Amino acid sequence: MRRTALDSWICGLEGVEVLTRDYLEKLQLSRLNELLRREKARGGFYSGLPEQLGSLNALAALPFTTAADLADNVAGMLLGSAAEVRRIISGATSGTTGPAKRVFFTARDLEHTVGFFAAGISELVQPGDAVLVAMPFSGPDGLGELICRAVERLGGRGIRAGVGKSLGEYSALLDAGRPDAYIGMSVPLLSLLRWRAQNGLPPVIARALVSGDACPEGVCAAIERLLGTRLFPHYGSREMCLGGAVTCPAHEGMHLRENHIIPEIIDENGCVLPEGEWGELVITTIDMQALPLIRYRTGDRTRILPACECGGVTRRIDRVHRLDGEAAEQLDSALFALPGLIDCSYELQDRLHIHAVGRVTREEIAGVLPGREFELSVEEAREGHRGCYTGKRYIARR
Repeated sequence: MRRTALDSWICGLEGVEVLTRDYLEKLQLSRLNELLRREKARGGFYSGLPEQLGSLNALAALPFTTAADLADNVAGMLLGSAAEVRRIISGATSGTTGPAKRVFFTARDLEHTVGFFAAGISELVQPGDAVLVAMPFSGPDGLGELICRAVERLGGRGIRAGVGKSLGEYSALLDAGRPDAYIGMSVPLLSLLRWRAQNGLPPVIARALVSGDACPEGVCAAIERLLGTRLFPHYGSREMCLGGAVTCPAHEGMHLRENHIIPEIIDENGCVLPEGEWGELVITTIDMQALPLIRYRTGDRTRILPACECGGVTRRIDRVHRLDGEAAEQLDSALFALPGLIDCSYELQDRLHIHAVGRVTREEIAGVLPGREFELSVEEAREGHRGCYTGKRYIARR
């Protein structure tokens, strides 16, 4: 197995010939201490932290940063000059109920993300390939444009599909553009592939990188059966400048962007857990210019895996689950095992209500949700169906 493209990107960016754990951890400590020094001089939100740590392990003694902190103290967290800010992402993400957050990025932050995206995408995209990008396009530095910029850097062609189109519209883009690969959320991809199959149309695409939401195991397994190839899951968030970890050709976990991010896994009491144990992911973004975060609680659950068989030096995280969305992921994994299901949504009142799109019956759903009480409504999957969710999937509660 060859080494990851991510390692090669880090070597090029940092100016080293060979990436080792020792070098990477020394780089992390150096950047962490430089960040602490700058924060002390800035006198903002993090000014009460020590100016220097003697080791990476000492990071565990620092306090956490929460989503509420980010929402309430963004002016005190902005480390660089406001004049250097290139892009701002504001508001709560789909499916979240917490406080609205604003995150700032400089041109350098965004350039690093494009480089990271290109490294991950290069594992499945070759020069000349066309890629259907089914991600939000919200301006020149929006997520979709950053992905297309990375695809084009590799010599590929981005098909700017965006989100919220109908099954018929996405299908027409596949037939017209004949993309080799797809980048977008997992459930919309499965919906599109199944709808085309039910209408006697081929999948067209051969490879896919899935991101933007949780990637339930049952959903990913169903996509892989239809494509006949393995998926490349990616994990990112606005707090880590949209790109955080990506799958290598070994397809076992996602390699972290460790030159820019220090990860920790904590238990419910905030104690750091050892490698291999599941808990909440905490990140320290040591090389973000505009809005670096120290020990930020992501609200996502995962674990750090042992060294990868690919030979890559960067650590890996396992599949990521949203702490506030695991129930939706579990339902998706179970329900999309039914091959006739195209899409579905959930609402919890006195009991769970499932709205299904496709060819499924109450008996089939009861079979994959044993012992679960639910109400069911079913509609036919038509070419005008635009998806039950425009963003992250969740259970609506009333």
